[in-house]
Amino acid sequence: MGSPTTPPIPGLAPVESLRWSIPGLREDPTMCLRCRAAQMLCGKPVCPILIKYDAYAKTLPMVGSREVSGSSPPGLFVGRYGWPKVSLGPLVTPLHGDTLLMDTPEEWVGRSVPEVVGFRTMLVRGTRRFHVEDAEKPDRLIEDVQTLALARESVETDATFRRAPRGHLTLSEDAPPYGPTAPIEQVRLDVRRVDHHVERLARDTDATTRIAVNELYGSGVRVSRIQRAFSAGTLGRHGRRRFVPTRWSITAVDDLLGLENLKRVRDLPELSEYWVYQYTALDNRWLIVYLPGVFRYESIEAWYPNTLWNPMTETVVMMGDHEGYRGRTTYASIGGCYYAARLAVSENLLTHQRQGGALVLREVHPGEILPLGVWNVREHVRAALQQRPERFGDLKDVIARVERTFTIPRDRWLVQSALLHEARTQKRLEEFLEAPAPPPLVAPATG
Repeated sequence: MGSPTTPPIPGLAPVESLRWSIPGLREDPTMCLRCRAAQMLCGKPVCPILIKYDAYAKTLPMVGSREVSGSSPPGLFVGRYGWPKVSLGPLVTPLHGDTLLMDTPEEWVGRSVPEVVGFRTMLVRGTRRFHVEDAEKPDRLIEDVQTLALARESVETDATFRRAPRGHLTLSEDAPPYGPTAPIEQVRLDVRRVDHHVERLARDTDATTRIAVNELYGSGVRVSRIQRAFSAGTLGRHGRRRFVPTRWSITAVDDLLGLENLKRVRDLPELSEYWVYQYTALDNRWLIVYLPGVFRYESIEAWYPNTLWNPMTETVVMMGDHEGYRGRTTYASIGGCYYAARLAVSENLLTHQRQGGALVLREVHPGEILPLGVWNVREHVRAALQQRPERFGDLKDVIARVERTFTIPRDRWLVQSALLHEARTQKRLEEFLEAPAPPPLVAPATG
């Protein structure tokens, strides 16, 4: 099981006052959930929900000097504002030694929100603006950042900034948080070991980005490391390499890898029963249901009142997206979480050498106090699928399991879920074949 419910962090402001201060929220309670500070649907220049966490951001440890000496996990960040000109720079800590954990989401399962935020706020981000096409015209700083993307272990780093970094917690639904920021003048690295798989693909200027990403994944390179190399513009054909904003690169890699996995999944034997996995972590309840038949996929999130993206005080907000056997052609409304969970599901189906329907249900309770990034979804769905599944032969038993797991009534889930509706209303061919034969006709008696 996952970690217990996380208590609120002291200093965080409540969100009740936001209810009527966000334009349009009263008419559309799903607006914040669809936006998640990415699209600014309310028309405000900054997200009013995230502003509420400024009090906490001001309690971050300040870096009082223009120079920071320590270890980079290794890590880097590429911003998205102003694209195609973006802010690029390394993530540096004032700590020396092994800091790899600070930028390795695969190792964060079982840790609390304060733990994750605690070591992420130690990451100081240096920034300088570049055009995305400068990935192939590197100056010294770009070379250093791209070298960080190849590193296998923590890198001793000396960074000089134009001013002392300011304490500010940067939050995103897609990328993990990081701490103080300042314009960077120069950085000196001591890279002792590189990941030879990443280095080889960085040197291969004939391989497309898709090929490079899948080769790295097939070689056992962690998804977070692939995302870092992708974002730094070190993958792809010559003339086509670009810096990719971190939050975009995370979802792009999840999507690419998931699609490649699903090409193989669709050739596998079909499940003939229902499998159910349950998991709880960070005040999120997860239920992953595999259904008999061919591959199809759905992800649904239910946000309780006073959770991060549901500032309403009375109403549970539910949203979801789904795709059939042939996939989807439009971007999912719930964003990167959809693709992160789909990647985890595709990996597990390949492990079991089976295909089937996959339904990911997530009930978010008020302990979800900060956005931590879509790693929260990918890694916790992965963790859930490491458990031994409960197996059922009847959909009624699965629906009863949904009712026992969640606080939200089962009828809300049944109304929201396209896959459950399909399973309840459409019979499979096997069900007709397994039906008992009708009794033989008796010939009428003759006189």
